Amino acid sequence: MVVRVMNRFGRAGGAGAPRRAGARRAGARPVRARGTLATVGVAVLVAATLIATGTPSGATGPGQAGPVGGAAGFDGGGDDPGPVVRPAPPLAGGTAAGSAGAEADVSYHGHVSFWNGHVGIWLTTANHGPAPVSGATVRLRFSAPLASGVTLPPSCLRTGPAVVHCGTGSMRAAGVGVQLALDVATVGNRAEMGLDIDTVWNGGASDRNPANNTHRVLTLATGDPYTF
Repeated sequence: MVVRVMNRFGRAGGAGAPRRAGARRAGARPVRARGTLATVGVAVLVAATLIATGTPSGATGPGQAGPVGGAAGFDGGGDDPGPVVRPAPPLAGGTAAGSAGAEADVSYHGHVSFWNGHVGIWLTTANHGPAPVSGATVRLRFSAPLASGVTLPPSCLRTGPAVVHCGTGSMRAAGVGVQLALDVATVGNRAEMGLDIDTVWNGGASDRNPANNTHRVLTLATGDPYTF
């Protein structure tokens, strides 16, 4: 007697029977293998895009902010391009006399008197050119300290116990500048007084004749004028 076993669908088990759950066809790739291949394919596509655009891996794009505290330049833009060179400020007294190659001949002439511990100075400034000067600073150095509370002209300033600086103001080429008059008291009773006169600033001009603005005068306490 032949017994036929029927499944619940009414068909005999064989070639036409439905597959069991989880069964796969011969030659089909597993699901895990397909996912791995998809990931590799995406990675290859991304790498090709980065090479074509020249963007290094991990770099921020134009619309993305870089890391906080990154190497931004001093001017606040992008990656560090190196030190930002700022223009230097102009020098003081920037006139024609302060330009390269300008030449001016500043001169000081006058006389000095010394009596009863007082020094009288009468000084006239001039510029023999060829370039004008925006101003000059003449320095007066005494061989004895000055008394406290001495009165000086508005353009003069005491810068040490025995040193006074005075400004001449601007002087045109081949022109006469200001006249300075000082009457200052010194400390102690002396028989003579020495005075050194020179220039500490002349607007940046070169002066090929410093002999007429550099003087050393020795005066006796007689009140007589000593010219320079």
